[in-house]
Amino acid sequence: MTRRLPAIVLSGLIAIGVWPLAQGGAADSSAALLDSIESRRAHHAEVARQIWEFAELGYQEQRSSALLQSELRAGGFDVKTGVADMPTAFVATYGSGPPSIGFIAEFDALPGLSQEVSSSRRAAVEGAPGHGCGHNLLGTGSIAAALALAEWLASSHRPGTLTVFGTPAQEGGAGKVYMVRAGLLASVDTVVSWHPGDRNDASASSTNAYINAKFRFHGVASHAASAPEKGRSALDGVEAMNHMINLLREHLPQETRVQYIITRGGSAPNVVPDLAEVYYDVRHRDMPTLDGIWNRIVDAARGAALGTGTTMDVEVISAVYNLLPNEYLSKLMRENLLRVGGVTYAPEDQLLADEIRQTLTDPPATLPVGSQSTVQPDRPVVASSGSDLGDVSWNVPTVTMTAATSVPGVPNHSWQAAACAGSSIGAKGMIVAAKTMALTAAQLLADPRHLDMATAEFDRRRGAGFVYKARLGDREPPLDYRR
Repeated sequence: MTRRLPAIVLSGLIAIGVWPLAQGGAADSSAALLDSIESRRAHHAEVARQIWEFAELGYQEQRSSALLQSELRAGGFDVKTGVADMPTAFVATYGSGPPSIGFIAEFDALPGLSQEVSSSRRAAVEGAPGHGCGHNLLGTGSIAAALALAEWLASSHRPGTLTVFGTPAQEGGAGKVYMVRAGLLASVDTVVSWHPGDRNDASASSTNAYINAKFRFHGVASHAASAPEKGRSALDGVEAMNHMINLLREHLPQETRVQYIITRGGSAPNVVPDLAEVYYDVRHRDMPTLDGIWNRIVDAARGAALGTGTTMDVEVISAVYNLLPNEYLSKLMRENLLRVGGVTYAPEDQLLADEIRQTLTDPPATLPVGSQSTVQPDRPVVASSGSDLGDVSWNVPTVTMTAATSVPGVPNHSWQAAACAGSSIGAKGMIVAAKTMALTAAQLLADPRHLDMATAEFDRRRGAGFVYKARLGDREPPLDYRR
């Protein structure tokens, strides 16, 4: 473990701002790191493109995971695969001794978002998955940074350990939570990460915590016309629950988000359904508050079962914490992002961007085309989305950023985002992220006092006596949740 200054001293240094963020002794290595990543720009773009074409769903990312592992092994990393009972998860390490820096590599796609690189909706394979959140870029960008840093450690004979966590099933499968629960993150001092988006930003922002689960109601089947009195409709249980939840919305904190879909409603209208299922997703920016909301939702489900003469069971599919920001690390990363700069479009990029922009429903309310070349002002927000990176951030100081891999204004989880993720626009944003992460990690490796500062803030934000508890309990990874 790295040397730690007393928390009271660190808190004072943070408060009065006397510890310069640029301190760290990594300046001499910066050019070499940037050159290393730049020299492999085309290769990294090709790796990302291959994963974009694989477009594999959560826990099914065999080819995507294998490709990233192959890249890391070629760079001298020791790779352990199938960790935390997830076949496509891996941990790759390089170097030895403190400090220890972790990187997050995601690689799963989304259902139904298959898309060609086009300015119109055109599926490569109708109904197939696609990278509408750019995770083909995310994993590749992270290993690009790690590989450059491994070269730097070797050439400079510095101590330090690099660990790349290959994390499957971010989209609803909570792969990182199982890795945290297995203790795999305990080996690193900090985690450096990023996410594709429509802007360049390193603000100390947060996300929503969320819990999603399937509520299954069990009833008694009967002929719906000749013997309805003999039946107990499981669908009635689902509908009664949904009605109560819709009434409950008025009495929830305004930041709460509650969504549901009915995934099973019966097989025929003349048969009283004996099985029905509803899939709920509930979000709030604070996990303890979300716990209370979730208890009320489960109580509503119990009441719906009681009132309809059915029984109910609930299976939590995914549950993640809100992201715990780290302002010190974010300021460090922001300085490096400003040094790297934004994305420069070639004429063909500009043409694609202008055409995609015209497909957006509300472009005046979004960033203009051209903003991809700049870094957004430091403006922390609480994003309505959620990620299993949140659980990582409550266990180890974590910093993340966004790079402009999509045309400004393009939302993630859209066909437009999938098109950008397979284009040179996406690849250019990925290189911005890789360079920024490499520079940030180099500073942490060169001067562990940065980690002291980050850890002091981490301890303060978590609060005295905090004990992490995965909201997934002891369930096994849902390896078939996308099948």
